[in-house]
Amino acid sequence: MGRTVVVLGGGISGLSASYHLSRAPNPPKVVLVEGSKHLGGWIRSIRGPGGAIFELGPRGIRPAGALGARTLLMVSELGLDSEVLPVRGDHPAAQNRGLLRPSPPFSKPLFWAGLRELTTSRGKDPDETVHSFAERRLGPEVASLAMDSLCRGVFAGNSRELSVRSCFPSLFQAEQTHRSILLGLLLGAAFSTAGRSSQPDSVLLRQARAERWSQWSLREGLEMLPQALNTHLTNRGVTILRGQPVCGLSLQAEGYWKVSLGDSCLEADHVISALPASVLSKLLPAEAAPLACVLSTISAVSVAVVNLQYRGAHLPVQGFGHLVPSSEDPGILGIVYDSVAFPEQDGSPPGLRVTVMLGGSWLQTLEASGCVLSQELFQKQAQEAAATQLGLKEPPSHCLVHLHRNCIPQYTLGHWKKLESATHFLAAHRLPLTLAGASYQGVAVNDCIESGRQAAAQALGSEIDS
Repeated sequence: MGRTVVVLGGGISGLSASYHLSRAPNPPKVVLVEGSKHLGGWIRSIRGPGGAIFELGPRGIRPAGALGARTLLMVSELGLDSEVLPVRGDHPAAQNRGLLRPSPPFSKPLFWAGLRELTTSRGKDPDETVHSFAERRLGPEVASLAMDSLCRGVFAGNSRELSVRSCFPSLFQAEQTHRSILLGLLLGAAFSTAGRSSQPDSVLLRQARAERWSQWSLREGLEMLPQALNTHLTNRGVTILRGQPVCGLSLQAEGYWKVSLGDSCLEADHVISALPASVLSKLLPAEAAPLACVLSTISAVSVAVVNLQYRGAHLPVQGFGHLVPSSEDPGILGIVYDSVAFPEQDGSPPGLRVTVMLGGSWLQTLEASGCVLSQELFQKQAQEAAATQLGLKEPPSHCLVHLHRNCIPQYTLGHWKKLESATHFLAAHRLPLTLAGASYQGVAVNDCIESGRQAAAQALGSEIDS
């Protein structure tokens, strides 16, 4: 009888793991278990009035690097090439990414920050907060404006708490290897270009490289990707259980897992968990208590997403969007100019679409105080931000408000030690369990898809082709 691999969590990480397991030369029996009725995790696209597309989660994927290339290769393998909406290198959304507020944000040219960086010695600590790292190498203004905003935009987190080693490993490694992040990134880009021939290849990838895509989406929204994966997996014989939250895991004497699903249970030779680390920590058996203890410390923050559409309105600037430093507005993380990057999704008649992201310490303070987190509160804050920062003073013609609780894991100082400890425990006890998902080594869609691919390879005990 063949092996059975149970994948916990039907977000993009779990879907990716199932995809790569199902495409192995001798695939095991694969069962994907999702607690909700929805596949795709935080990837969710909604069609609004006139056919406009509103993204409740991620809205664009970067094609850069080996991870971006593998995701585009998956898109091609799923037959989605004709649905791709690219943002080419000469587009305003590619050239003006992450516009900072206020503008101009710095009191003197960044040349001086660069000069400081090149003459700063290598740090000696095994880890450092993003703020401390940036302040030491680039100065207090870059740390408190640029890196503060970047941490809020990517992690909805606090740069004074997040780990540079785990959140921005390329910066950390550049300093460790080359003593300078500028030199390290320049040399890294050169090696990346030289090694491009070893990356996967397809017609779509060649087009993306030739046109220098900065990001891409899909015509009916990014949710087309998990929907296509669902169809693909079903066709390849993967069992997908929706609306089946896992109640517990127990390791049997024979070495297999018993996965409890309320009134029923599954048996698995190997389990891939793509659940949030804190959720998995509550499901593990007593003999895995040290692992559960480590995983329980990987926390996550909540983000409110407010989609706004305006009829007859125009933006004062063109770009991907802008980030807001905590010193200017602790509640607003940033605003994405959806219509600039993907005007094809504006509907008919077209209307200007923007998305306001709210979170950070402001939201954490509200939650801690027991304040009612109402849709009216988030809509009011978002409309005020759009009016103040973009001059969109008329009421929107359409508005969607969603609060995503505990949606972005926080890689705080020393996160790498937690991963090291978890990896050591799994290896020492030879547990047939592999960890995947955003809780560990990257929160972007590409990172999650790659974590699923690597988890599948580990479960199969072999390398999976790129």
